[in-house]
Amino acid sequence: MCCGAMVLGATSASFVSLARAALDGEKPTASEKSVAGFSSETIDVGLCVSNIDASIDFYTKAIGFKELPGFGVNGEYAIDTGLSDGQPLDVRVLTLGDGPGATKLKLMQFPKAPGARVDQSYIQSSYGIRYLTIHVNDVNAALETLKSQKVKPIAKTPLLLPKGFPEGIALCNVRDPDGNLVELVGPYQP
Repeated sequence: MCCGAMVLGATSASFVSLARAALDGEKPTASEKSVAGFSSETIDVGLCVSNIDASIDFYTKAIGFKELPGFGVNGEYAIDTGLSDGQPLDVRVLTLGDGPGATKLKLMQFPKAPGARVDQSYIQSSYGIRYLTIHVNDVNAALETLKSQKVKPIAKTPLLLPKGFPEGIALCNVRDPDGNLVELVGPYQP
């Protein structure tokens, strides 16, 4: 089975309710809301990268994130919070949109203590967060932007979602400079 098909099978169930709800303009019901008292419905993601400049270029120019002011974390605080073994962090913050609920991607690089690479051949190749899903208004337009940045879709993507899912919605997978899978989901005209 090719990577695109594996990703499609693995990710289809995870975003079908989100895709349907987004297309129908639905809001979560009271039973779907958290009982934990979360202050935000947004999850920010931290991503360690091998080349911060290449990653910033990819996520801003090829994908469309905007860069916000970043922040630093000193070594002592990093130890006390379990973030690192004393390596200070310089965090570059990217966002999809404006406002307090906008998704944030926090990129960081550790030049003095680079992390180990994991097998990223397929999403089942290693544990941990395996991909980012970004919902786009137009997969065709996203493909043009990707092409202008010399980023190619992987496997046979973009592919329309299979029968039983919203019609006209496709999944397009690309890899960032470190090989992390980024899936773009949205309307598509083959």
